[in-house]
Amino acid sequence: MRASRLINILTTLQARGLVTATELSEENGVSLRTIYRDIDQLSLAGIPVYSERGPDGGYRLLDGYRVRLNGLSAKEAEALFLSGLPGPAADLGLGAVMASAEKKLAVALPEDLRKSAAAMRSRFHLDTVAWFGEGEQPAHLEAITDAVWNHKVIRMRYQTWRKEKTIETQPLGLVLKGGAWYLVARTGDAPLTYRIARILDLIVTDETFVPPREFDLAAHWRESTERLDAEMHPNVARVRLSKWGAQMLPYFNSGYANKRMVLGGPEPDGWCEATLPIGSTRQAATEFLRLGPEIEVLEPQELRDMMADMAAKMVAIYSPVHSG
Repeated sequence: MRASRLINILTTLQARGLVTATELSEENGVSLRTIYRDIDQLSLAGIPVYSERGPDGGYRLLDGYRVRLNGLSAKEAEALFLSGLPGPAADLGLGAVMASAEKKLAVALPEDLRKSAAAMRSRFHLDTVAWFGEGEQPAHLEAITDAVWNHKVIRMRYQTWRKEKTIETQPLGLVLKGGAWYLVARTGDAPLTYRIARILDLIVTDETFVPPREFDLAAHWRESTERLDAEMHPNVARVRLSKWGAQMLPYFNSGYANKRMVLGGPEPDGWCEATLPIGSTRQAATEFLRLGPEIEVLEPQELRDMMADMAAKMVAIYSPVHSG
């Protein structure tokens, strides 16, 4: 336990520079007294750790000192090699950088951990694109990556659903979702989301900006997608499902609808009722028709009527009279 804690202290100092004893205590779950003893132990072992006194003081490593990564556990080494995404990294223009970093990491690892990490990479492959889909490779992705990293204002010609717009914005982060890249940027006072494939022209200006300190990309994306899901499912439907229909509906539903679907117990005929959120009437009718006669819409009446109308039109199209 102590050896792993000492390695954690070393890597923390190397990654962050100046770190207070309180921060090290909280991150390692031990008392300040224990941290002081650990620092003394590192110094006795020849590690160049020195302290800076004062209200802004703490501990840091001597400039230029680097920790060899031989304190990693097998699982930690495997996780590091599994975490890389060669495809997305290449899209961002970082493929060669990632390959170089992995080679350096492999050299720094002991032989047994090196073999373990290589085996992990050889047995797992991460494919971020949905079935029957194709990943996007937007033309301006590398330039936007540079703008995000260097806090540069961008000016772009963007294709919305309705028209083209010229937008000047501050890029805050990139998100890869289902094979598509998205830019989260501050336009005006609020962060907005743009699909990078819809950017027609791009200029990275020389103007820089200071990103808001309170902005959390992961939290923003989570809140935005939850809000979008709710907006896209404003209505509720009550349906009856055959046994097969109840098994298949989750494959046709969105994740949002599946999480909120309430499925009742089986009736004497084997069917059951379900209540679930839906989008527009036409969208819901189109999705439910994929189940054919294995589903019956009970409510709302508007959706039930549209299902009947669509079914009648299909019968007319495929009837012998129409075919003749």
